[in-house]
Amino acid sequence: MIEEFLTHGVREVEEALRKAAAAEVTPRFRQLAAGDIVEKTGPHDMVTVADRRAEEQLTTDLAALLPGSVVVGEEAVHADPSRYEAISGDAPVWIVDPVDGTRQFVNGDPGFCMLVALALDGEVRASWTYAPALDQFAVAVRGKGAWWNGQRLTSGSPRPDAEIEVATSHPDFTTEEQKRALLGLRTPGVRPRPCGSAGLEYLAIARGELDAVAFSWELAWDHAAGLLLVEEAGGTDLTLTGERFRIAGGNSLPFTAARDAATARRVAGLLGGDA
Repeated sequence: MIEEFLTHGVREVEEALRKAAAAEVTPRFRQLAAGDIVEKTGPHDMVTVADRRAEEQLTTDLAALLPGSVVVGEEAVHADPSRYEAISGDAPVWIVDPVDGTRQFVNGDPGFCMLVALALDGEVRASWTYAPALDQFAVAVRGKGAWWNGQRLTSGSPRPDAEIEVATSHPDFTTEEQKRALLGLRTPGVRPRPCGSAGLEYLAIARGELDAVAFSWELAWDHAAGLLLVEEAGGTDLTLTGERFRIAGGNSLPFTAARDAATARRVAGLLGGDA
């Protein structure tokens, strides 16, 4: 069922994302009232009316595209954490972040995106990344490549003599142990910087514009779409135990995704305390 859908239905998901953006997200960009914004766990974790309504629309439209599928959305899980368990279930699951980079969206910064991934049995099979304010759309299908605005994506490799740039988690979302691990990136030849929208950081890796990320959280809606995009562009990811990232959770954190395997091993080694 899912294979047939991925043969014929990839464009329908793009249309659903564009529809939700046009109806619920773009009209509210730089037009939010104070009452449209709510803090969830703190000042760096916000939700807006655009997040909620876009997710509601995507939940309806995506489930209709693939009968028998379920939807795991960030805002629905915030309301009912048990919904997250569907990622480990038997049904095809849509993993949705209606606005990734809500802080940027609230601040009027165009660096936000909408993320959808389709997974089965814990494996991401396809992903869609849409940045409406930047007019950028990326699609990846497992085994068939990654595409950005109609162009095939190839992540490439950093030059051997080049300093590598690594986008990292915000300190507010790291434990003391994770902060110490991230300090391992403060070494000659590596330039760490705070991350923006996770989805757009993954896109930057797939486009060869960013060398790696080092993230300390594992919520699937932030990572599922981007990790497949990076993989299909030629990159890879690693956790601290040397395993690949699991969208169902239980990963050794922080983890990295990078333009190529050598960079991933280098960053993971630094996170793990290698000199």
